[in-house]
Amino acid sequence: MKAGFVTIAGKPNSGKSTLTNALVGEKVSIVSRKPQTTRNRVIGIVNGEKDGEKYQAVLVDTPGIHKPRNMLSEFMMKSVDVALEGVDAVIYMIACDKKQDEHDDAYVRRFAKSKVPFILVVNKCDEVEETAIVERIERYKDVEGIQAIIPVSALKGKNVDMVLDEIVKALPDGEPFYSEDLYTDRSLRFLVAEIVREKALRLLGDEVPYGIGVSVNKFEEREDGVTEIDCDVVCEKQAHKAIVIGKGGEMIKKISTSARVDMENLIGAKVFLTLYVRVKPDWRDSKAVMNELGYDKKNL
Repeated sequence: MKAGFVTIAGKPNSGKSTLTNALVGEKVSIVSRKPQTTRNRVIGIVNGEKDGEKYQAVLVDTPGIHKPRNMLSEFMMKSVDVALEGVDAVIYMIACDKKQDEHDDAYVRRFAKSKVPFILVVNKCDEVEETAIVERIERYKDVEGIQAIIPVSALKGKNVDMVLDEIVKALPDGEPFYSEDLYTDRSLRFLVAEIVREKALRLLGDEVPYGIGVSVNKFEEREDGVTEIDCDVVCEKQAHKAIVIGKGGEMIKKISTSARVDMENLIGAKVFLTLYVRVKPDWRDSKAVMNELGYDKKNL
């Protein structure tokens, strides 16, 4: 048996969550085109067998690496630091639809010098010409300490199997950390809150989502088999509240309807969902509100 922890790191929008979901085969992390979608360290569990040997790869999806601007950003970067401690391998992701930059270079060199196996994944290869992919590979092919450089399209599943092969190579011998029937360590309440936030990210404009948080107030199964869920959608300004609710409540209805479909697929039962929009000014710099929303030490 081989088993170990593998951290997936990279800058915002490099495709870490999409790759995590593709490798696990289940939706573990929410996904949107907006930067900093992932705020918490999220675990996805892959169980399998290769060449007659079983394995369990515990994937740690992390927030995008960025310069902190508030307490929430500091929490996110602390999550990345924690995720890199004591792991058995590291994957660093680069989006080849973005310009090459020295920040990626610095992180590649840092992880290449680490004592654990390091896999470099060049993502979004379906969105660029082949020359752009070759340029990225050429840029790093002579860096010592890289186990493999793999061009992928995490969204379309291209070469994801090659990434898994390299992960399995990097895993040490050991016993599984989780039961084989688990694909994440996160609770249903956490996943439900993330589903609501994902739908808000996808449906709202560019300004509002960064100041949105979600907390679950009620999660109960009724006698008729329906799961009743109440959530607070927290924003920072009254003007944002009006946008989240929308004219005649149209936007919050869209968010609720879209979220409810995903929740029913997750839970396997009908869901009665109620969303309340609350204003908590500058909550991203409020320790008390951040704790309420799950951005605290126990969730690092």
